[in-house]
Amino acid sequence: MRNLTKNIGKSNLDIDHEKDVVIKKILISRPNHRLGNLLLLTPLVQEVIATFPDSKIDLFVKGGVTPVIYKNYTNIDRITQLPKRPFSNLFKYIKGWTSIKTKRYDLVINASFGSSSGRLSTLFANSKYRLFGDFDESCSLKYSDYGHSAKNGVYNLRHYLKQLGISENTGKVPPLDLKLDENEIKEGKEKLLDLVKNDKKTICLFTNATGDKCYSESWWTEFYDKLAQAFPDYNIIELLPVENISKLNFKLPSFYSTDIREMGAFIANTTLFIAADNGVMHLASASGTPTIGLFSVTDENAYGPYNDKSFSINTGNVDNENIIDLIRKTLNHS
Repeated sequence: MRNLTKNIGKSNLDIDHEKDVVIKKILISRPNHRLGNLLLLTPLVQEVIATFPDSKIDLFVKGGVTPVIYKNYTNIDRITQLPKRPFSNLFKYIKGWTSIKTKRYDLVINASFGSSSGRLSTLFANSKYRLFGDFDESCSLKYSDYGHSAKNGVYNLRHYLKQLGISENTGKVPPLDLKLDENEIKEGKEKLLDLVKNDKKTICLFTNATGDKCYSESWWTEFYDKLAQAFPDYNIIELLPVENISKLNFKLPSFYSTDIREMGAFIANTTLFIAADNGVMHLASASGTPTIGLFSVTDENAYGPYNDKSFSINTGNVDNENIIDLIRKTLNHS
C-alpha cells in the first residue's frame, strides 16, 4: 500500500498574496487504532492549537480509544472513528470516509508519512490546503530528532506553514500529553496510596509487550532482583496489562485497570516508570512521569518515550548493571 500511495497528492501552497491565510477548520488524519500511535499524535494536536488557538480540529482515526485520550482537549470538535476491521462493519467504514468529504476544511494534515490511508484521506478530504506529510529531507538535516514519530509531523507542519507566510514556531516540540485534570490525578494518588500504604517514592514496572518486544520472565526476574537491591527505600510495584498477566508472576503489589485515563493518573503519581516499547510506555510519558523505555528490536529513535525526563535504553548494548546506574542518575535528578 505504501508503494501504491507514495506518489498520491502533493502538499499544495496556492496562496492568495492579497489576503491573509485564514485557517480555522482543521482535519488531522491518523487512521490507526493503536494506543501508542494515537498518543504520539498529541504533540501535533498541541502544535496546531498553539498556532491556531481559535480553531476547531477534527480527527480521522481508527478504533474507540481516541475520545478518551483527547477528552480534555477543548479544541477537538469531531472525531471520526473508522472500525478496526472495515469488512466487519462496512457501512460505518464508508460513512467515516464520506464524512470528511462532506465537510469543508481550511487545512488537512496527514500526521504520518508512513500511513497509506493517511495520504488517501488527505487527498479525499475537502480542503483548501493539504499537508501530505511527506518525509522532508531539509527538515531531516535541520533537526536531529526528526525521525521521532511524535516530532516529524510537527516539524513538517512548521515548514509548511512557513511557506504559507505564517510565522514559524521555533520552540521545542510539545511533549506527549494526556491532559489529566486535578481530580484525575488526585484519584490516582489515592489508588497508589491504597496499594503501597506508605509515603515512599514508587517505581512502577510494566512487564508486558507484543511479540519480540516482550522480555522474558527470566529477564524481568533478574532485572527486578537488581532493582530491589539497589533501591530499598522505594516501593516497586507493577502495572498489569489488559490481559492481567505478569512476567514477574504477580510477586509485586500490582494495579489493574482497563481505563486509559485511570491508568495514566495512577502512573502520574509514581516517580519512575519502566517498560518495554509499547502503548502503555507512551501513556506513561503522556502522564508526565519520567519513563524508561527498554528496546531490543524496534527503532528507539522513532518510538522512544518522549517527555523532558524520559529516555530509551537499547538492552542489546546495555546490561542490567548499567541500566541500574542510569536509573540512579534519573532518580537523583527527579
